[in-house]
Amino acid sequence: MFMSRIINITGCLSGFSPLAANMELNDANLQTLTEFLRKTLDPDPTVRRPAEKFLESVEGNQNYPLLLLTLLEKSQDSVIRVCAAVTFKNYIKRNWRIVEDEPNKISDPDRTAIKANIVNLMLSSPEQIQKQLSDAISIIGREDFPQKWPDLLTEMVTRFRSGDFHIINGVLHTAHSLFKRYRHEFKSNELWTEIKLVLDTFALPLTELFKATIELCQTHASDVNALKVLFSSLTLISKLFYSLNFQDLPEFFEDNMETWMTNFHCLLTLDNKLLQTDDEEEAGLLELLKSQICDNAALYAQKYDEEFQPYLPRFVTAIWNLLVSTGQEVKYDLLVSNAIQFLASVCERPHYKHLFEDQNTLTSICEKVIVPNMEFRSADEEAFEDNSEEYIRRDLEGSDIDTRRRAACDLVRGLCKFFEGPVTAIFSGYVNSMLAEYAKNPRENWKHKDAAIYLVTSLASKAQTQKHGITQANELVNLTEFFVNHILPDLKSPNVNEFPVLKADAIKYVMIFRSQLPKEQLLQAVPLLLTHLQAESIVEHTYAAHALERLFTMRGPNNTTLISPAEMAPFTEQLLNNLFKALALPGSAENEYIMKAIMRSFSLLQEAIVPYIPTLIGQLTHKLLLVSKNPSKPHFNHYLFESLCLSVRITCKANPTTVNSFEEALFPVFTDILQNDVQEFLPYVFQVMSLLLEMYSNSIPSSYMALFPHLLQPVLWDRTGNIPPLVRLLQAYLQKGGAVIASSAADKVSGLLGVFQKLIASRANDHQGFYLLSSIIEHMPPESITQYRKHIFILLFQRLQNSKTTKFIKGFLVFVNLYCVKYGAIALQEIFDSIQPKMFGMVLEKVVIPEVQKVSGAVEKKICAVGITKILTECPAMMDTEYTKLWTPLLQALIGLFELPEDDSTPDDEHFIDIEDTPGYQTAFSQLAFAGKKEHDPIGDAVGNPKILLAQSLHKLSTACPGRVPSMLSTSLNAEALQFLQGYLQAATVQLV
Repeated sequence: MFMSRIINITGCLSGFSPLAANMELNDANLQTLTEFLRKTLDPDPTVRRPAEKFLESVEGNQNYPLLLLTLLEKSQDSVIRVCAAVTFKNYIKRNWRIVEDEPNKISDPDRTAIKANIVNLMLSSPEQIQKQLSDAISIIGREDFPQKWPDLLTEMVTRFRSGDFHIINGVLHTAHSLFKRYRHEFKSNELWTEIKLVLDTFALPLTELFKATIELCQTHASDVNALKVLFSSLTLISKLFYSLNFQDLPEFFEDNMETWMTNFHCLLTLDNKLLQTDDEEEAGLLELLKSQICDNAALYAQKYDEEFQPYLPRFVTAIWNLLVSTGQEVKYDLLVSNAIQFLASVCERPHYKHLFEDQNTLTSICEKVIVPNMEFRSADEEAFEDNSEEYIRRDLEGSDIDTRRRAACDLVRGLCKFFEGPVTAIFSGYVNSMLAEYAKNPRENWKHKDAAIYLVTSLASKAQTQKHGITQANELVNLTEFFVNHILPDLKSPNVNEFPVLKADAIKYVMIFRSQLPKEQLLQAVPLLLTHLQAESIVEHTYAAHALERLFTMRGPNNTTLISPAEMAPFTEQLLNNLFKALALPGSAENEYIMKAIMRSFSLLQEAIVPYIPTLIGQLTHKLLLVSKNPSKPHFNHYLFESLCLSVRITCKANPTTVNSFEEALFPVFTDILQNDVQEFLPYVFQVMSLLLEMYSNSIPSSYMALFPHLLQPVLWDRTGNIPPLVRLLQAYLQKGGAVIASSAADKVSGLLGVFQKLIASRANDHQGFYLLSSIIEHMPPESITQYRKHIFILLFQRLQNSKTTKFIKGFLVFVNLYCVKYGAIALQEIFDSIQPKMFGMVLEKVVIPEVQKVSGAVEKKICAVGITKILTECPAMMDTEYTKLWTPLLQALIGLFELPEDDSTPDDEHFIDIEDTPGYQTAFSQLAFAGKKEHDPIGDAVGNPKILLAQSLHKLSTACPGRVPSMLSTSLNAEALQFLQGYLQAATVQLV
């Protein structure tokens, strides 16, 4: 079946260009590169993909980036210049960072040449190219600045004196992309040092430029073209001010606060008719600058209120005036949102409380700022209907940080901190009058009800989390009563397509107040939500899917789901039907919320879905085939694979033989994905295949064996994201058919060990190497690896000597002890001593005894405990050679492993790499929760309690050499350890003789 078609995972490019072999900077190579770049713009994937693959294949060659830079500077074709700039930026993004244990992807001469030329090139390029190169500089700067690129700042600052604002804005844009990370970096000495260096070089020139630019604005007040350039500069300068002041208040800016704040205040109150735009959608330069100044003022009000206090009242006045005089057009959204956020940040700070205490002030804020900005405008309606994806992203995922509604909502919360009673009273009046207006004429006045629901939501929400919705509510708002009177009628309305905005509001109300509403009301809502899955409005059926998914994750008593499978039983068929039908609705073919709801429904219903799987699996695989042609929605794809895993798990649990029908359904699509090298999907395919293979009792079907050699091909292991799932898949092969693999061909064993050798050399992936090696040792016949054993240990010792990390030591200790459990303590001692005389003692003394306390995980600790017990009691060399002096310290270490807390310290100087920190981990490999592998205990039931095993083994040893063991214990084991040991002996009902 699956493998009868030839699988060529590696993929190869037809044709070969001389560019690959020879990348000198000459016209022929520039011409060849131009042709390939042009092909990457071709809409036909059969032309585009090979060109992209080819460029990827020559990325590692010296001079490649310099050819791109030459093209973007000198090509006669403007499209090719921009394409070269984008390609160069993406190349830098992928390759500039030097990852430990991985080859340096850009040669040192190329790195030096890039840094020497890129700033000049960026500043002299047209705007489209300038932007790409500026981003590339900030990527390089993130890695190299300041240590490896100390002159970057001085080179940039000197350009401020050029007087050419095309150049100045290029510098400002680059500085902005370089410094904006200071807004979210964690505090550290390294960060402070870098910011201090930046401030020393940059703060004064930036301030001088700020003052000079404002003067130029006055000089050129009537020249619209000059003003546009100057206001772009002022906006960038204001953004830089924000970044440089974010971590702490720098001394320089504190000393120059008068200059900055006075000018900011003037700019905030400035109105130049020449800068006003007719466009209702796009924010103009004046709005963008004022928005950023509101942000800067909010930062100072929140973080440096003592120093900012003298300036605060005039900013409050200016921003208030701005709010009441600014229209409802979309172009003002960012400005209004930032201005309201400023008021929100001020009103919740105790020592500004007096500014808002007056009832008239509160009423005025509610009436003039909050209510108008909560209204659903025609622009919102347009987004709801025509740009639903963006609408949902803003409304559900909190990316509406820059919207008027979100800001108004935050202001309500801020005011409620000190004035909950008065604010609730004021708004209750508004809510009632809005609902009354709606009741008079629903068709005309539905927007009043929408605003009323939003107001109630804002008022009631004190604290919320993504997981639980609103977790703390305003007790003055009766949520249940509002639900019954105003939300339920919309949900029950028989026409799901009437008033879609109000239906979406009602669904969202259930979703966000799910932790506050009684369970019976949630159960009442479930069948109503199922009908809304059929609504034509994308927002409405998406919200219905999201609400169901969130309800299904709620926890009830006993940590079970709040809504049980039994309670969902009457609706199972309707739920599954409507969810899959929703995927067929226009605009929702790859709707991640619907797919997540499918996954969660499978997970909740468990075996209740089995009768429907034959139909559903066909729909899921068809969907997989379609999205694999052009994967563009990572979350959708992830939940699709999770749903496939759940289908397999649940069905095969009920009937293991059904694994074949899953293979028949999935393997044709998997073959397609493998042959077309769909990189985004390979890690998922390997995980699902592991799951399928693990379903077999203990043999590997021949179809899987046909694929095995392909899994060892180096090209697959070069991609970071493939490593964890491929190791898991190889482990499944070994577990089910170690003997088959060993007998089929010797090159399979050496191929496996080649993979192990590659992984173990990497600090990022060595733990994966140990997983693979442990499976080889556990599941392959001993004779199949006899010839390789010594070499395996030599590799491990070399790595231990050259690049020791805590993670490696932990893996090494577990493996050594697993080897001991599998082959015996004598075999372990002999192989160590055959590599170098007395090596066994050195490893015990320098690694096992001092480090075993660091081992974590129940199974890992058990392996180490059983292995060390065998070394202590089954290795004659421990009793009658120079190794005897290590016997008691080793026993002491073992008792420590049982009784002391785990030692999780890591040396200060060690660069300890977590797999999550390796570049590309998050994007390249996403662990499928429902493909999860059960923790495997290689020792199993053979040893129940390792402490009892130790007692019994010591008893046996003491019987074989009477008197020796008690005397060794009494002379050198410490009293506390001795006491623990006595406890083990009593529990095992044995004594030492």
